Amino acid sequence: MMKVTSLDLFAGIGGMRIGLEKALKKYRFKHECVMASDIDKYAKETYLNNFPSTPFIGDVSDLNNENKIKKIIPKHNLLLAGFPCQPFSRAGHKKGLEDTRGTLFYYIAKILSNKKPDAFILENVRGLKEHDEGKTLEIMLKVLRKKYFVPDPKVLNSKDFGLPQNRARIFIVGIRKDLYKKKFIFPIGNKKETYVGQILEKRVGKSFQISDRLWDSHVKRKERNKKNGKGFGYSLFDKHDPYTRTLSARYNKDGSEILIKTKKNPRKLTPRECANLQGFPKSFKLTVSNAQSYKQFGNAVSVDVVENLSKSLIQSLYSKKINR
Repeated sequence: MMKVTSLDLFAGIGGMRIGLEKALKKYRFKHECVMASDIDKYAKETYLNNFPSTPFIGDVSDLNNENKIKKIIPKHNLLLAGFPCQPFSRAGHKKGLEDTRGTLFYYIAKILSNKKPDAFILENVRGLKEHDEGKTLEIMLKVLRKKYFVPDPKVLNSKDFGLPQNRARIFIVGIRKDLYKKKFIFPIGNKKETYVGQILEKRVGKSFQISDRLWDSHVKRKERNKKNGKGFGYSLFDKHDPYTRTLSARYNKDGSEILIKTKKNPRKLTPRECANLQGFPKSFKLTVSNAQSYKQFGNAVSVDVVENLSKSLIQSLYSKKINR
Protein backbone atom coordinates (compact mmCIF):
# COMPACT_ATOMS: atom_id res chain seq x y z
CA MET A 1 0.00 0.00 0.00
CA MET A 2 1.47 3.33 -1.08
CA LYS A 3 2.09 6.00 1.56
CA VAL A 4 1.71 9.71 0.75
CA THR A 5 3.13 12.40 3.03
CA SER A 6 1.97 15.99 3.19
CA LEU A 7 2.97 19.39 4.57
CA ASP A 8 0.02 21.50 5.77
CA LEU A 9 1.00 25.20 5.61
CA PHE A 10 -1.33 27.99 6.79
CA ALA A 11 -3.31 25.00 7.96
CA GLY A 12 -6.03 26.76 9.92
CA ILE A 13 -8.00 23.89 11.45
CA GLY A 14 -7.11 21.30 8.82
CA GLY A 15 -9.79 21.50 6.13
CA MET A 16 -7.36 20.87 3.27
CA ARG A 17 -5.78 17.96 5.12
CA ILE A 18 -9.16 16.32 5.75
CA GLY A 19 -10.13 16.68 2.09
CA LEU A 20 -6.83 15.13 0.98
CA GLU A 21 -7.15 12.27 3.46
CA LYS A 22 -10.67 11.43 2.25
CA ALA A 23 -9.40 11.24 -1.34
CA LEU A 24 -6.37 9.12 -0.41
CA LYS A 25 -8.58 6.76 1.56
CA LYS A 26 -10.75 6.20 -1.52
CA TYR A 27 -7.67 4.94 -3.39
CA ARG A 28 -6.45 2.96 -0.37
CA PHE A 29 -3.34 5.08 0.08
CA LYS A 30 -1.83 5.59 3.52
CA HIS A 31 -1.25 9.17 4.64
CA GLU A 32 0.99 10.99 7.08
CA CYS A 33 1.02 14.73 7.63
CA VAL A 34 4.67 15.32 8.50
CA MET A 35 4.15 18.89 9.75
CA ALA A 36 1.53 21.63 9.98
CA SER A 37 1.83 25.35 10.58
CA ASP A 38 -0.37 28.27 11.52
CA ILE A 39 0.32 31.48 13.38
CA ASP A 40 -3.06 31.61 15.16
CA LYS A 41 -2.88 30.02 18.62
CA TYR A 42 -6.57 29.11 18.69
CA ALA A 43 -6.40 27.49 15.26
CA LYS A 44 -3.41 25.52 16.52
CA GLU A 45 -5.42 24.43 19.57
CA THR A 46 -8.28 23.14 17.41
CA TYR A 47 -5.89 21.49 14.94
CA LEU A 48 -3.94 19.62 17.60
CA ASN A 49 -7.10 18.58 19.43
CA ASN A 50 -8.12 16.83 16.21
CA PHE A 51 -4.66 15.76 15.00
CA PRO A 52 -2.67 15.44 18.24
CA SER A 53 0.36 13.61 16.85
CA THR A 54 1.17 16.15 14.13
CA PRO A 55 4.40 18.18 14.53
CA PHE A 56 3.39 21.86 14.50
CA ILE A 57 5.23 25.12 13.90
CA GLY A 58 3.99 28.71 14.06
CA ASP A 59 5.05 31.56 11.79
CA VAL A 60 6.50 30.30 8.48
CA SER A 61 8.29 33.62 8.02
CA ASP A 62 10.74 32.36 10.66
CA LEU A 63 12.02 30.05 7.89
CA ASN A 64 14.04 32.89 6.46
CA ASN A 65 16.99 30.96 5.06
CA GLU A 66 17.78 27.69 3.28
CA ASN A 67 19.40 26.09 6.32
CA LYS A 68 16.27 26.55 8.46
CA ILE A 69 14.08 25.06 5.73
CA LYS A 70 16.40 22.07 5.37
CA LYS A 71 16.57 21.53 9.11
CA ILE A 72 12.94 22.15 10.12
CA ILE A 73 10.74 21.10 7.17
CA PRO A 74 10.58 17.32 6.64
CA LYS A 75 10.58 15.77 3.20
CA HIS A 76 7.05 15.34 1.84
CA ASN A 77 5.10 14.36 -1.30
CA LEU A 78 2.37 17.00 -1.30
CA LEU A 79 2.37 20.61 -0.11
CA LEU A 80 -0.96 22.12 0.93
CA ALA A 81 -1.40 25.83 1.61
CA GLY A 82 -4.43 28.06 2.03
CA PHE A 83 -2.29 31.17 2.18
CA PRO A 84 -3.29 34.84 2.68
CA CYS A 85 -3.17 37.09 -0.38
CA GLN A 86 -0.69 39.97 -0.10
CA PRO A 87 0.47 42.60 -2.58
CA PHE A 88 3.92 42.09 -4.03
CA SER A 89 6.55 44.78 -3.63
CA ARG A 90 7.52 44.77 -7.32
CA ALA A 91 5.52 44.39 -10.48
CA GLY A 92 8.43 44.44 -12.89
CA HIS A 93 8.57 40.64 -13.32
CA LYS A 94 12.35 40.88 -13.50
CA LYS A 95 13.58 39.08 -10.41
CA GLY A 96 11.45 35.95 -10.29
CA LEU A 97 11.18 34.69 -6.73
CA GLU A 98 12.65 37.92 -5.38
CA ASP A 99 9.58 39.77 -6.71
CA THR A 100 7.60 37.98 -4.01
CA ARG A 101 9.93 38.72 -1.09
CA GLY A 102 8.12 40.07 1.95
CA THR A 103 4.98 38.03 1.23
CA LEU A 104 3.91 34.68 2.62
CA PHE A 105 3.89 33.19 -0.87
CA TYR A 106 7.67 33.70 -0.87
CA TYR A 107 8.06 31.05 1.85
CA ILE A 108 5.87 28.58 -0.03
CA ALA A 109 8.04 29.04 -3.11
CA LYS A 110 11.24 28.64 -1.07
CA ILE A 111 10.00 25.39 0.45
CA LEU A 112 8.96 24.07 -2.97
CA SER A 113 12.39 24.93 -4.34
CA ASN A 114 14.22 23.33 -1.43
CA LYS A 115 12.11 20.23 -0.70
CA LYS A 116 10.83 19.54 -4.22
CA PRO A 117 7.57 17.74 -3.29
CA ASP A 118 5.77 15.80 -6.02
CA ALA A 119 2.91 18.29 -6.19
CA PHE A 120 1.07 21.11 -4.41
CA ILE A 121 -2.42 22.51 -3.91
CA LEU A 122 -2.76 26.20 -3.09
CA GLU A 123 -6.03 27.95 -2.19
CA ASN A 124 -7.00 31.61 -2.02
CA VAL A 125 -9.93 33.99 -2.39
CA ARG A 126 -11.26 34.33 -5.93
CA GLY A 127 -10.16 38.00 -5.94
CA LEU A 128 -6.58 36.81 -6.39
CA LYS A 129 -7.30 36.62 -10.14
CA GLU A 130 -7.82 40.40 -10.30
CA HIS A 131 -5.43 41.36 -7.50
CA ASP A 132 -3.20 44.25 -8.61
CA GLU A 133 -4.74 44.00 -12.10
CA GLY A 134 -3.75 40.34 -12.33
CA LYS A 135 -0.05 41.00 -11.74
CA THR A 136 0.05 39.16 -8.40
CA LEU A 137 -1.19 35.87 -9.87
CA GLU A 138 0.98 36.33 -12.96
CA ILE A 139 4.14 36.58 -10.86
CA MET A 140 3.11 33.58 -8.74
CA LEU A 141 2.58 31.41 -11.80
CA LYS A 142 5.89 32.52 -13.31
CA VAL A 143 7.69 31.39 -10.15
CA LEU A 144 5.78 28.12 -9.77
CA ARG A 145 6.11 27.10 -13.42
CA LYS A 146 9.90 27.00 -13.34
CA LYS A 147 9.90 23.50 -11.84
CA TYR A 148 6.23 22.50 -11.91
CA PHE A 149 3.55 21.95 -14.50
CA VAL A 150 0.85 24.40 -13.38
CA PRO A 151 -2.38 24.54 -15.41
CA ASP A 152 -4.33 27.79 -15.38
CA PRO A 153 -5.89 28.11 -11.92
CA LYS A 154 -9.61 27.50 -11.52
CA VAL A 155 -12.29 29.00 -9.32
CA LEU A 156 -14.30 26.22 -7.66
CA ASN A 157 -17.55 26.79 -5.76
CA SER A 158 -18.63 24.77 -2.73
CA LYS A 159 -22.25 24.64 -3.91
CA ASP A 160 -21.12 22.61 -6.94
CA PHE A 161 -19.62 19.94 -4.68
CA GLY A 162 -22.58 19.02 -2.49
CA LEU A 163 -22.29 21.76 0.14
CA PRO A 164 -25.14 24.31 0.46
CA GLN A 165 -22.88 27.38 0.43
CA ASN A 166 -22.10 29.85 -2.34
CA ARG A 167 -18.35 29.94 -1.70
CA ALA A 168 -16.04 30.53 -4.66
CA ARG A 169 -12.29 30.08 -4.14
CA ILE A 170 -9.35 29.91 -6.52
CA PHE A 171 -7.16 26.80 -6.55
CA ILE A 172 -3.65 26.49 -7.97
CA VAL A 173 -2.34 22.97 -8.60
CA GLY A 174 1.18 22.02 -9.62
CA ILE A 175 2.89 18.73 -10.46
CA ARG A 176 6.66 18.45 -10.72
CA LYS A 177 7.58 18.47 -14.40
CA ASP A 178 9.61 15.27 -14.24
CA LEU A 179 6.61 13.44 -12.71
CA TYR A 180 3.87 14.82 -14.95
CA LYS A 181 2.80 11.89 -17.14
CA LYS A 182 -1.00 11.90 -17.18
CA LYS A 183 -3.09 15.01 -17.89
CA PHE A 184 -4.47 16.79 -14.85
CA ILE A 185 -8.12 17.86 -15.14
CA PHE A 186 -9.83 20.13 -12.62
CA PRO A 187 -13.05 18.64 -11.22
CA ILE A 188 -16.27 20.32 -12.38
CA GLY A 189 -18.30 19.34 -9.31
CA ASN A 190 -20.71 16.54 -8.60
CA LYS A 191 -23.79 18.74 -9.11
CA LYS A 192 -25.59 17.11 -6.19
CA GLU A 193 -28.77 18.88 -5.16
CA THR A 194 -28.16 20.96 -2.06
CA TYR A 195 -30.47 22.53 0.50
CA VAL A 196 -29.75 24.38 3.72
CA GLY A 197 -31.62 21.79 5.79
CA GLN A 198 -28.69 19.42 5.13
CA ILE A 199 -26.49 21.23 7.62
CA LEU A 200 -28.99 22.32 10.27
CA GLU A 201 -29.14 20.76 13.72
CA LYS A 202 -32.49 19.48 14.97
CA ARG A 203 -32.25 21.14 18.36
CA VAL A 204 -30.72 24.58 18.80
CA GLY A 205 -30.54 26.52 22.06
CA LYS A 206 -32.23 29.89 22.55
CA SER A 207 -28.82 31.58 22.89
CA PHE A 208 -28.41 31.50 19.10
CA GLN A 209 -31.62 33.44 18.47
CA ILE A 210 -31.18 37.13 17.61
CA SER A 211 -32.43 39.45 20.37
CA ASP A 212 -35.21 41.97 19.66
CA ARG A 213 -32.71 44.80 19.95
CA LEU A 214 -30.16 43.26 17.56
CA TRP A 215 -32.84 42.20 15.08
CA ASP A 216 -34.26 45.75 15.06
CA SER A 217 -30.73 47.02 14.40
CA HIS A 218 -30.27 44.59 11.49
CA VAL A 219 -33.56 45.65 9.92
CA LYS A 220 -32.84 49.38 10.22
CA ARG A 221 -29.29 48.94 8.89
CA LYS A 222 -30.56 47.03 5.87
CA GLU A 223 -33.14 49.72 5.09
CA ARG A 224 -30.51 52.44 5.51
CA ASN A 225 -27.95 50.68 3.33
CA LYS A 226 -30.54 49.99 0.63
CA LYS A 227 -31.39 53.70 0.43
CA ASN A 228 -27.69 54.58 0.20
CA GLY A 229 -26.94 51.88 -2.35
CA LYS A 230 -24.41 50.21 -0.06
CA GLY A 231 -25.78 46.70 0.03
CA PHE A 232 -28.62 45.00 1.80
CA GLY A 233 -27.21 43.79 5.13
CA TYR A 234 -28.50 40.54 6.60
CA SER A 235 -29.61 37.52 4.56
CA LEU A 236 -32.36 35.14 5.68
CA PHE A 237 -32.47 31.44 4.77
CA ASP A 238 -34.70 28.50 5.56
CA LYS A 239 -34.16 24.77 5.26
CA HIS A 240 -35.53 24.67 1.72
CA ASP A 241 -33.13 27.23 0.23
CA PRO A 242 -30.49 25.63 -2.05
CA TYR A 243 -27.53 27.35 -0.40
CA THR A 244 -26.39 30.19 1.85
CA ARG A 245 -24.09 33.12 1.24
CA THR A 246 -20.39 32.70 1.93
CA LEU A 247 -19.57 32.03 5.57
CA SER A 248 -16.98 34.63 6.57
CA ALA A 249 -14.47 34.88 9.39
CA ARG A 250 -16.50 37.86 10.67
CA TYR A 251 -19.47 35.65 11.42
CA ASN A 252 -18.46 35.77 15.08
CA LYS A 253 -19.39 39.49 15.14
CA ASP A 254 -23.13 39.34 14.46
CA GLY A 255 -23.67 36.56 11.91
CA SER A 256 -25.89 38.76 9.79
CA GLU A 257 -24.74 37.37 6.43
CA ILE A 258 -26.41 34.03 7.20
CA LEU A 259 -29.47 34.05 9.46
CA ILE A 260 -31.89 31.13 9.75
CA LYS A 261 -35.63 31.84 9.79
CA THR A 262 -37.60 30.79 12.87
CA LYS A 263 -41.15 31.42 14.09
CA LYS A 264 -39.78 34.34 16.10
CA ASN A 265 -36.63 36.34 15.41
CA PRO A 266 -34.10 34.63 13.13
CA ARG A 267 -31.10 32.86 14.60
CA LYS A 268 -27.41 32.47 13.92
CA LEU A 269 -25.85 29.22 12.80
CA THR A 270 -24.34 27.13 15.55
CA PRO A 271 -20.61 26.32 15.37
CA ARG A 272 -21.50 22.72 14.47
CA GLU A 273 -23.71 23.95 11.62
CA CYS A 274 -20.77 26.04 10.38
CA ALA A 275 -18.65 22.88 10.46
CA ASN A 276 -21.34 21.06 8.47
CA LEU A 277 -21.53 23.92 5.98
CA GLN A 278 -17.80 23.53 5.32
CA GLY A 279 -17.97 19.74 5.01
CA PHE A 280 -16.14 18.86 8.23
CA PRO A 281 -16.98 15.40 9.60
CA LYS A 282 -19.30 14.94 12.58
CA SER A 283 -16.33 13.58 14.51
CA PHE A 284 -14.44 16.89 14.23
CA LYS A 285 -13.93 18.25 17.75
CA LEU A 286 -15.01 21.79 18.57
CA THR A 287 -12.96 22.70 21.62
CA VAL A 288 -12.62 26.50 21.54
CA SER A 289 -15.14 29.28 22.21
CA ASN A 290 -18.06 29.86 19.85
CA ALA A 291 -16.50 33.13 18.71
CA GLN A 292 -13.24 31.39 17.77
CA SER A 293 -15.12 28.50 16.11
CA TYR A 294 -17.02 30.95 13.90
CA LYS A 295 -13.78 32.62 12.89
CA GLN A 296 -12.07 29.29 12.20
CA PHE A 297 -14.82 27.85 10.03
CA GLY A 298 -15.19 31.17 8.21
CA ASN A 299 -11.49 30.97 7.35
CA ALA A 300 -11.56 27.26 6.55
CA VAL A 301 -11.39 25.52 3.18
CA SER A 302 -14.45 23.51 2.14
CA VAL A 303 -13.52 19.86 2.64
CA ASP A 304 -15.60 18.44 -0.22
CA VAL A 305 -13.98 20.75 -2.77
CA VAL A 306 -10.46 19.72 -1.71
CA GLU A 307 -11.47 16.05 -1.69
CA ASN A 308 -12.59 16.18 -5.32
CA LEU A 309 -9.58 18.25 -6.34
CA SER A 310 -7.28 15.78 -4.59
CA LYS A 311 -8.88 12.87 -6.44
CA SER A 312 -8.04 14.56 -9.74
CA LEU A 313 -4.47 15.16 -8.57
CA ILE A 314 -4.04 11.54 -7.43
CA GLN A 315 -5.39 10.23 -10.74
CA SER A 316 -2.84 12.34 -12.62
CA LEU A 317 0.17 11.96 -10.35
CA TYR A 318 -0.17 8.42 -9.00
CA SER A 319 -2.25 6.70 -11.70
CA LYS A 320 0.13 3.73 -11.89
CA LYS A 321 -0.16 3.18 -8.12
CA ILE A 322 -3.97 3.10 -7.97
CA ASN A 323 -5.52 -0.29 -7.12
CA ARG A 324 -2.19 -2.05 -6.93
